[in-house]
Amino acid sequence: MALLPASTKARAREAAKSLGGSLIGAATVAMLRTTRYFDPAKTSDFFARAVKLIGPRLREHRIGRANLTAAFPEKSPEEIERILMGVWDNLGRVGAEFAHIDQVWDYARDVPEKSRIEISPRSIELFDQIRDDGKPALIFAAHLANWELPALAAVAHGLDTAILYRRPNIASADRIIQEMRQVNMGTLIPAGRDAPLRLAQALKDGKHVAMLIDQYLTAGVEVTFFGRKTRANPMLARLLRQVECPIHGVRIIRLPDGRFRGELTEEIPPVRDADGRIDIQGTTQAITSVVESWVREHPEQWLWLHRRWR
Repeated sequence: MALLPASTKARAREAAKSLGGSLIGAATVAMLRTTRYFDPAKTSDFFARAVKLIGPRLREHRIGRANLTAAFPEKSPEEIERILMGVWDNLGRVGAEFAHIDQVWDYARDVPEKSRIEISPRSIELFDQIRDDGKPALIFAAHLANWELPALAAVAHGLDTAILYRRPNIASADRIIQEMRQVNMGTLIPAGRDAPLRLAQALKDGKHVAMLIDQYLTAGVEVTFFGRKTRANPMLARLLRQVECPIHGVRIIRLPDGRFRGELTEEIPPVRDADGRIDIQGTTQAITSVVESWVREHPEQWLWLHRRWR
């Protein structure tokens, strides 16, 4: 290989990468399709056990430990490891639940006690309010518990919603994931160059726009998260600049026995400058602070496995 020209090596690397991506994509599609034939609860338990065995052997476990140690310097190494095992448990369950995503949201207003999802009366009021007030709304969420569920909640409560999502790098996996997500989710808008325009237009058309805002992206607005500087999703800042509308947060909490609790925040007032205009950095920080409060309450249900600070 060392005697081959650089161009030949590059082509070989690209071919290997393409083949590897195709194999991973085929495996992902097969796993998702096969998982749908099994009992959702048993599959969730199995995936959780499997991921808890594999996860601690991966590089991401070390990243998660470093993140947690930075965020919770007062916690002992044993406490950090317990949280990390909870993170792997949650991630395994998310994977299993995704294959049954059209069945996961189980909430009936007339018999809430028999539903898989718990929602407080106030959250129900807020869902109805933003559905019926004739206004668009910007709704943010985070990688907590099963982060696919807020989109299901929006549609289940009658919200006309456009949802920003990140496409997998593997085309075959992207196709099946889109098929599953479109069962009972809103309009899916992939992250890309035209995403800000499409999302802004959705708000101008009176729709509700939902997005996950807790990824670190270098182009994002600088904020403080767990006492350290990081950057929020830049799409949030772009929308705040283009369209003024009510802002709410939605989170999902994983409960025992395959149950969940859904919560919608009160409207979050934007921070304004001396001229009354929206302070983008201040408003983004206010939203980030809400996410931090969620994560502090259930750290084992957040995705600590990526670098959150630079």
